[in-house]
Amino acid sequence: MKELIIHADKVSYETTRKTKVAEEISKEMERGEMKDVIWVRIAAEKSDEEDLNGIAQQAVEDLISVSEQVKCKNVMLYPYAHLLFGSTPASPEAALQVLKDMEGALKENGFNVVRAPFGYYKKFTVYAKGHPLSELSRVFSTSGKAEKKETEVKSVDAGERVSDSLKKEAGLKSRFYVLTPDGKLVEHGKFNYTGHEGLHKFMEYETKKVRAYEKEPPHIKIMKEHEFVDYEPGTDQGNFRWYPNGRLIKKILEKSITDFCVDYGAMEVETPVMYDFEHPTLKKYLDRFPARQYVVLSDEKKLFLRFAACFGQFLMATGMVISHRHLPLKMYELTRYSFRREQGGELAGLKRLRAFTMPDMHAFCRDIPQSQEEFERQLGLGISWLSSVGLYDEAEVGFRIETAFYEKNKEWYARMVKKIGKPVLVEMFDERYAYFITKFEFNFIDSMDKASALTTVQIDVENADTYGINYVDEDGSKKKPVITHASISGSLERVVYALLEKEGMRMEKGEKALLPLWLSPTQVRIIPISEKHMEYAGKLFSSFDGVRADIDDREESLGKKIRQVEKDWVPYVAVVGDKEMEAGKLSVTIRETGAKKEMAAEELAAEIRKKTEGKPFEQLSLPKELSLRPIFYG
Repeated sequence: MKELIIHADKVSYETTRKTKVAEEISKEMERGEMKDVIWVRIAAEKSDEEDLNGIAQQAVEDLISVSEQVKCKNVMLYPYAHLLFGSTPASPEAALQVLKDMEGALKENGFNVVRAPFGYYKKFTVYAKGHPLSELSRVFSTSGKAEKKETEVKSVDAGERVSDSLKKEAGLKSRFYVLTPDGKLVEHGKFNYTGHEGLHKFMEYETKKVRAYEKEPPHIKIMKEHEFVDYEPGTDQGNFRWYPNGRLIKKILEKSITDFCVDYGAMEVETPVMYDFEHPTLKKYLDRFPARQYVVLSDEKKLFLRFAACFGQFLMATGMVISHRHLPLKMYELTRYSFRREQGGELAGLKRLRAFTMPDMHAFCRDIPQSQEEFERQLGLGISWLSSVGLYDEAEVGFRIETAFYEKNKEWYARMVKKIGKPVLVEMFDERYAYFITKFEFNFIDSMDKASALTTVQIDVENADTYGINYVDEDGSKKKPVITHASISGSLERVVYALLEKEGMRMEKGEKALLPLWLSPTQVRIIPISEKHMEYAGKLFSSFDGVRADIDDREESLGKKIRQVEKDWVPYVAVVGDKEMEAGKLSVTIRETGAKKEMAAEELAAEIRKKTEGKPFEQLSLPKELSLRPIFYG
């Protein structure tokens, strides 16, 4: 038996037409609605008929466990035969019996249960809650073991095409080691992790492959309370709405990483977001890329939403005339958006989502040696980027390497690890499951010991041939380049996740949370003590050119205004009272150090501009007066 489970704010259904196997129902069963409900879509298989009672009992025990985790005792059982792709459905009598057995057992355990009728076409609405446990899937068998389907490659979505590469990745037999800065390769179980606790957590995450969260990651609460980001109930899970504060942070990051790549020498381009499933070149590439796709239908044509910028950039390169003198030729795009149909149980706020902003850069190189030079340069670029956003010290590095390639390039890998300056995790695989022979990732380890790749670079030895990309060599002959795939930052949503998780962990230690000054939505908050100081505060505001300042003009006490500053993580707080008006200065508190200073407005503005020199600047689109700002999340 297969199940899809959703924890929802509300689910409702209405029958529209009965089928020939429909059960007889009362008028009351024609419609149903529950709030704060565990919605369980259920499909019984032929094999379940060997032990219908046992299957029902497994499912009930699992729902009791889910109920305890999400603190909900309302359940709607919903027959849903569409889950049975590639399986033989149980007889209508058996399928209905399982539903009734589950209904009875749940009621005996104190649950409020609504059972949708069997054998009817129904229209329904669902408002999923969107937390990490709000989407789960299960497979139950007569062997008595419940299988959590999040770890299974086969999809229950008819529109989802699972690539050969993804299937191979799921069955990949690989070995893990730790490579030290002095070039020693140690089996991961024999390495002494003392002083390298982050690396140990990364190793555990990669070797045990437990991806789903047992509870909500801290950054989700932070992103909502600060009115940065929120779930969007009107779309698919894993898609988000960005409020003005969050949009500002993301916009600055977009500008920063784009400048980083363009300054590095990449040409910025823009390519489409959807492509033809039947395009011969793309069809071959889809089988070599470990990702799941969204499907779009346009008339009779089946399209997929891109999950990287590779498609557009490679098709563009196919039509270009490229000389050996142009190499390495770098092409860059900030994709708004890329789409991956990640499994529901693995969705977790901004860590893993389904629509994301990915800065994607490809370098077309003469041969393997030149691609290695580019790979190593981009390693240094990743270190610089992560350092610029304050995440490098928290990063753990992983290399994934085809065994034969490692054996030929041991000294090269040792040199890169020496540049990193700390041990790294290495995964070796004998058979390639995708198009790359090696890659590196800088991973952030969050408060729940889950790893998330930020900077990543790969060496691709297949796609020049797949796409027919050539360059003209010195002798006039056409040759295939080797391609590096690079995302120097990783998805920008994941950068925000890492920044918020980092500050969440600091708060757990009793420290004050603080975003980097150049990313703080409000850099200075001016607080007039009373109404008579408002006009002067307004005049001071004009001194903060090139600085994001606002004024707390609300009719609140000074204490409440200070508490709001603490909640908003404002780096500089400037209080204006009688004394400040007379002196022509501000009483400034610096959040990072707790220091208090008397400063002129121009002096404070100059200090902030100096500290953010070289960083992108954007104005906040909210009104400068707090009293005029709407509340986005309450």
